[in-house]
Amino acid sequence: MSDPARVKVMIIGGGPAGLTAALYAARAELKPLVVEGLVPGGQLMITTDVENFPGFPDGIMGPEIIEKFRAQAERFGTEFRYGMVTRVDPSTWPFRVEFDEDPDDVMLADSIIIATGADAKWLGIEDEKRLINYGVSACATCDGAFFKGVEIGVVGGGDTAMEEAMFLTRYATKVHVVHRREELRASKIMAQRALEHPGIEFHWNQQVVGIDGTHEAGVTGVTTENRVTGEKVTYPWNALFIAIGHKPNSEVWQGVLDMDEAGYLVTEPNSTYTKVPGIFACGDVQDSVYRQAVTAAGTGCMAAIDAERWLEVRHE
Repeated sequence: MSDPARVKVMIIGGGPAGLTAALYAARAELKPLVVEGLVPGGQLMITTDVENFPGFPDGIMGPEIIEKFRAQAERFGTEFRYGMVTRVDPSTWPFRVEFDEDPDDVMLADSIIIATGADAKWLGIEDEKRLINYGVSACATCDGAFFKGVEIGVVGGGDTAMEEAMFLTRYATKVHVVHRREELRASKIMAQRALEHPGIEFHWNQQVVGIDGTHEAGVTGVTTENRVTGEKVTYPWNALFIAIGHKPNSEVWQGVLDMDEAGYLVTEPNSTYTKVPGIFACGDVQDSVYRQAVTAAGTGCMAAIDAERWLEVRHE
């Protein structure tokens, strides 16, 4: 059997963080390989209008901006492969990387940049899937400005939901928070701010069971069910933001790298270094705060520079 192929920089993830890391690594003559995963492009591939990424004053479609990121990285020599990284052995160097749970599908990497992102948690109802990006969203910062002058629903009871609700009050005529319980899970200060905000109304013991609308008209109504009485009510809201948390795609690194309680990878302050020398993390897989395409791209740049400098010292 021939020896596994070896690369200087392996980038796991093909979203804004991974592709920016690839661009910088490629321009540094490191010949990076991007492992794109099963959904190349990440969350931007299911995003319609992107209006908050610098350089696109008229906005751009999510898949189109990913195509541009990819083409720019490819121009400087980035290579790509499809598949999922399912195991990494950090105990040897170069790192042994296994793909698609196949012990015979192996490559070696001098350094690894993790850019696998995070996925929003969804309610799991059929209407939600049908109307994602057509009035249903998991990012108020991304999409709130599209819904000026209408009533908006927010699902959730934690800090994220309260932050989203208060942010959306700058656009909505009224923000309605739908929560499954009788009290909020948010921190005391966040809960107090939201409860006292005149632009926010709370719907307790409620769960969303239906969303009316079409791709052409967007969301036209939201149906909730009282978890105590079973009563259902349909409200004439024109957008629904799901704020029940995100799940970082970090399962492969359990027991290998440090994580916080939610599974976000922990990096050293002001860097993308993980606890394993030569393995770096960037983008939403290590960012539980901002979760924006532009911040992911910024940390992708940082990761490539960190990897380049680490490799220089390693090979001296």
